[in-house]
Amino acid sequence: MLSISAKEQLINEEIDEKEVRVIGADNEQLGIMSSAEALEKAIEADLDLVLIAPQGNPPVCRIMDYGKYRFEQSKKEKEARKNQKQAELKEIQMSLTIDTNDFNTKVNQIIKFLKNGDKVRLKLRVRRIRELSHFDLHENLMQRLLDAVSEYGAAEKPAKLEGRFYMTVVSPKSNTPTKKAKKEAE
Repeated sequence: MLSISAKEQLINEEIDEKEVRVIGADNEQLGIMSSAEALEKAIEADLDLVLIAPQGNPPVCRIMDYGKYRFEQSKKEKEARKNQKQAELKEIQMSLTIDTNDFNTKVNQIIKFLKNGDKVRLKLRVRRIRELSHFDLHENLMQRLLDAVSEYGAAEKPAKLEGRFYMTVVSPKSNTPTKKAKKEAE
């Protein structure tokens, strides 16, 4: 069996099976016949004989327009690639001395990112070493943030101190609509 790539099926003269089960162009069963006879039927219909299930007993062939089939397959693959959503990682930084309105603005920004299906890294900046002696204030602020966005997302792991940042990553909840779902709703 010579095949150009593993994805491509054998067609016409490449099929060297003794007997094959043949499916016609209209999806009707034509029965079991020799591969030469099946190839003649395909040529009569001005179509190709394509081996679609080589593991079958006997192997299954279909009479179809192979060029059109390959075109439709590549079109489906392109569409599938286009519809894939890569979740981006957005980042929000703030310090311990954030005011109420700034906090609300940051929360709204986080909610917007989560609604779009993106993950958000929350970073609380430790500016001075003496702020570490009041680490409970960082924990309280992080908890306030997580509580404010809990309807739209949840922390993947507990927050931890890395260098000068107390941080965690919030991922969107599965029931939040994605961009594709929004387009379909409109």
